[in-house]
This record gives sequence, C-alpha cells and structure tokens, in this order.
Amino acid sequence: MAKPVSIEVWNPNGKYRVVSTKPMPGTRWINLLVHQDCRVEICTEKKTILSVEDIIALIGDKCDGVIGQLTEDWGEELFSALSRAGGKAFSNMAVGYNNVDVNAANKYGVAVGNTPGVLTETTAELAASLSLAAARRIVEADEFMRAGLYDGWLPHLFVGNLLKGQTVGVIGAGRIGSAYARMMVEGFKMNLIYFDLYQATRLEKFVTAYAEFLKANGEQPVTWKRAASMDEVLQEADLISLHPILDKTTYHLVNKERLSKMKKEAILINCSRGPVVDEVALVEHLKQNPMFRAGLDVFEDEPYMKPGLAELKNAVVVPHIASASKWTREGMATLAALNVLGKIKGYPVWFDANKVEPFLNENAPPPAASPSIVNAKDLGLPVSQA
Repeated sequence: MAKPVSIEVWNPNGKYRVVSTKPMPGTRWINLLVHQDCRVEICTEKKTILSVEDIIALIGDKCDGVIGQLTEDWGEELFSALSRAGGKAFSNMAVGYNNVDVNAANKYGVAVGNTPGVLTETTAELAASLSLAAARRIVEADEFMRAGLYDGWLPHLFVGNLLKGQTVGVIGAGRIGSAYARMMVEGFKMNLIYFDLYQATRLEKFVTAYAEFLKANGEQPVTWKRAASMDEVLQEADLISLHPILDKTTYHLVNKERLSKMKKEAILINCSRGPVVDEVALVEHLKQNPMFRAGLDVFEDEPYMKPGLAELKNAVVVPHIASASKWTREGMATLAALNVLGKIKGYPVWFDANKVEPFLNENAPPPAASPSIVNAKDLGLPVSQA
C-alpha cells in the first residue's frame, strides 16, 4: 500500500477529479478547471521529484486526469493505474515528453498532452543570455567581485569574446532555434550558419532582409548559410547553440570527436535536452581547452552534473530554467490543464499546437479544445477546424 501524500483541494464537490503532481504558477489554470466542475487536487508533498508509488497514491481509485512534470517516469505502471481509475488524460507541463512512454499511453487509451508554442521566445532568450554570460565571463567576474578581489582596472581582467561580426551556429532551426538565431543576428550583428533537415525559409528571409537594411545604412551586412552537415557548423561557428529534439539519433550528438572539430575559443550552448551532449567528454574538453566555454541549462543525469563540471570556471550552469519566465510558466500550466479538461469534456484537439494565443487570452474564454495532444492520431481523436 502506497503511503498517502499531502494535497491541497479546490472545489471538493466537483464532478471530475483532476490531479496535479506539483503546485504550478498562477491560479488561472485552477479556475478554468473549477469552472468546468472539476475537483482539483494539488500535491503539496515536499519532494522535488515524485516516485511512481507517490503518483499511484495520488491517482487513487477514481481519477479523470493528471497534470504531471517532465521529471516523472510515465510508463506502463502509471498509465495502467490511471486507466484503472477511469482516467483518459495526462499532460506534461512541458513541451518535451521523453519522460513519457507514448506506446503505453496508447495501450491504455490515455491522451498525452504537452505545451508547445508558449515557451519559444523565453527559451531562446535564455540561450542568448547564456551566450552572453559565457562570452563575456559574467559569472566568473561576478564571483570575483563578490569575493572582494577587485582592487582596480587591469588590461587583462576577464577578457572575453566579442560577438559582433562573429558566426553563430544553430543546430536545429525549428521555432526555438530560429528565434535564438534572429536574436543573435539582429541583436549582435552575427553571421549565421545553421543545420537542419528542413530548410528554415523564414529565418533565411529574415537574415537577408536585415542584411539589406544594414547595407542600406552603410554597415557591413550579415550573412547566412545552410550547412550540409552538423560538422560544418561545428567547424565554422564561433558560438554554437543546440536546439534538436532528443531521440536515438541525437543522443550524444556532441561527443569527444565533434568537440575536437570546434574552434579552441568557441562557445557551446545547450538549452535543449541534456543527453544531446556527452557531458563526460565536455568536461574533459573544457579542462583541456581553458578558452573554450559552455553555457548549459540541461544535464545528462538531471538533477546531477557529471563530476568536475561544477568546478570549471569556463562553464556557466543553470538549473533548467529556460522556460522560467512568469508569463511562460503560467501559460504552460494553463495549457496543461486545458489538455486534460478537453479530453474529459470530449472536446476535439486544437488544429495547430503552436497557435496558443487564444488559450492564453485572459480576457476571453479559451476555445473548446485540447491545445496539444501528441498521440491524437494514434487514438483517432477529432481535430478542431481553424
């Protein structure tokens, strides 16, 4: 018998029971569920990561849907428990869902939601922030200042990299990768080289138009190039940001061999998924190349870092905060709740998971749809009209 977990209850007499495995930012998501006759139970257990047993205890004997987190292991055991309790919906409060066994969800007829479209800009902003922090050695300089070591200006004190006129490389030019590229090109007048299986036409047009603007104003125009291979990006770029999905083909995409192809003073940024980078190889590369720098928001074995990484001054490390802006996190909570609510109420799936503005408009009721169900096709769920 699983040990009971502490909860906070909203609308105790609601017809539908929805469980959230974590407190989430804002209250709009709660109000939307309560307004549709849901009893909302929020786990308040003082644990960063809930175990499978904890979540089974939360699900209990009757549960219509669960809002969960990417730190949880949603596989056969949990989907089986949710199905036995009558549940038909689970949503990650995240765009990624590599913590979810979608085949197991399909087996038990459970819709799996995620929250794309709301965190594009905020994730790109963090990647840009890490780029600047690494290039200008901001964290090192901050620690130096706080330690009382500054006793006057020196010509060689914390000399870093100028980004203007350098080349930014983007691996994975989807929504987030393209948003990051635009920030670095327009904000710092960097040239662009990118690799993606699909042509980023809108991004190319943007860089071309900006180049024409610069030229018209007597400045050096920026350039863009679509690389034939990822290695070409690694070899040519001064700053590389990783934005691929995580699957079997991208696991350890950046390894010892590929790190060796990068410039000795290059900067590597990862705000995608930790296992995209061979962290052990990266630690060794940072040790051997003190002018090489890295900015990391994600790690291979979260919440842990590989041995040696924490001690390296040429690495900037932050705890998976790419989506951590107030608007974005509250929006993610809203979308996750509406994914579950939509399945409970029998609504169709929204026609475009990236067009989320109607769901986030606080001055109007959200559409009668689930914003994003990743296995909608597998389950044969209807899709709303535009």
